[in-house]
Amino acid sequence: MEMGLYKEDFYRWTVEQSNLLRSIELEGLDTKNLAEEIASLGRQERKELRTHFNVVLGHLLKWHLLPQERSKLWQVTIDSERREILWILRDSPSLKENLSEIIKDSYEAALYLVRLETSLESKDLPKECPYNGEQILDLCFPTGIDEELD
Repeated sequence: MEMGLYKEDFYRWTVEQSNLLRSIELEGLDTKNLAEEIASLGRQERKELRTHFNVVLGHLLKWHLLPQERSKLWQVTIDSERREILWILRDSPSLKENLSEIIKDSYEAALYLVRLETSLESKDLPKECPYNGEQILDLCFPTGIDEELD
């Protein structure tokens, strides 16, 4: 049964396995540290997901707020980062439960990156993420909604 969860949702598997290991003591088995290492694998999945959201959100903001500077590279970056996110969510679907929190955290990082990479200032940027999860992951988005960000 656990092999199914391992293949279906790696993140949830890491959480469950680390909790189970913490609850047992087998002679000679370093269950505490082993459980922590397994838990860290799950945290790494979440961190990787957040990193991809940082990049895609930053590029979506630049795409919409700086239309005169749009480039093929921005579009390629948006598309490739989305695909990475979709692959992670496919392998660890329980991470979807944390998507709004991950997007919120990632948006803060994306704002910082946009301020570093462009002439835009904080006052020029939306305080809240203007995109919902569906838009962020839609391989056909961002074209067609420029007016919504004005």
